[in-house]
Amino acid sequence: MRGNILDLAVAVIIGAAFGKIVSSFVKDILMPPIGMLMGDVNFTDIVITLKEAVGETAAVTMNLGIFIQNIVDFVIVAFAIFMVIKAYNRTQKKEEEAPAAPAAPPEPSNEEKLLSEIRDLLKNQ
Repeated sequence: MRGNILDLAVAVIIGAAFGKIVSSFVKDILMPPIGMLMGDVNFTDIVITLKEAVGETAAVTMNLGIFIQNIVDFVIVAFAIFMVIKAYNRTQKKEEEAPAAPAAPPEPSNEEKLLSEIRDLLKNQ
């Protein structure tokens, strides 16, 4: 039981670190060239303003660029998890498919032996 808990804790910590790495990859490496190809667009600046700023009140916006970055983050993480689970399932199938030594057929019980002798005697009569 303790081994499973330890495995789970390690998986959560590595998963969180992997998520941060993927977020940085998407934000700092992947999205700038995509934005450049789309005409020098900075994805964090893509917003829809619902209400303009008035005085000291901040504007109300929907941050579509950040949402797009989060979707790309999710797709990358989901694909990585899919590949890990697929590899794990392959190893499990190989362990299950390992042929076991063929079991010898069970020896007939004393009753079955006696019944077969009686059958043979009746056939001979």
